[in-house]
Amino acid sequence: MDDSSKQNLKCPVGEPECLWLEEIAKLRLQVSELTKLVSTDALTGLYNYRHFKELLLTEMDRSKRSGIPTTLVKIDLDHFKKFNDTHGHEAGNLVLKHAAGIIDNEVRTTDCVCRNDGDEFAIIFPETHLNLAVKVADRIREIIASSPVVHDKGEYNITASMGASVYMKTSIIDYDTFVDSVDEFLDEARQSGGNCICHIDYADLHKVTEIGYDKRLMLSGEDP
Repeated sequence: MDDSSKQNLKCPVGEPECLWLEEIAKLRLQVSELTKLVSTDALTGLYNYRHFKELLLTEMDRSKRSGIPTTLVKIDLDHFKKFNDTHGHEAGNLVLKHAAGIIDNEVRTTDCVCRNDGDEFAIIFPETHLNLAVKVADRIREIIASSPVVHDKGEYNITASMGASVYMKTSIIDYDTFVDSVDEFLDEARQSGGNCICHIDYADLHKVTEIGYDKRLMLSGEDP
């Protein structure tokens, strides 16, 4: 029996042995494992899309209350479908796990890394300004591009396209609009040839927020 499961389970006074103690501990462990299965992607071990939506909605609400922005970055592996068709699903899965490991290793424990669908990943940066999240994302992009995937048939070089945007206290967009805006920047990166990151410019935030130019400069940490 898992010792951690025992810690909060004690026999009633006067009963030296609890026959139900081990059964309850097993049930707790099963519930924990099922909860993990529901929220994680089986291949990469990252959060899945269902949990991604829950996490992002939570952080958007937090930004509304705290005034500290949440930045969302989406990542797409360039030409992955062609790679998968050419080299097979085994090699494709290896690439996905390789990329997932790099992404997860380069973010903070407070950041949330998810595999949304196929070769698309997402990073939720809670309480993080856009410029800081973009720096982290671009570092991840460089590491992916410079870290070939080693397979028994050889080495494969991969690159990634990225899109990013920020949600703030003054944002006037909902969840779907926010995610769609990041998808648009991701598409822009793909159409630019891949291996790059495209993101909203602070000068354009008037389209999705109620703040003025001076406040945008303050949020970005730039001088007027």
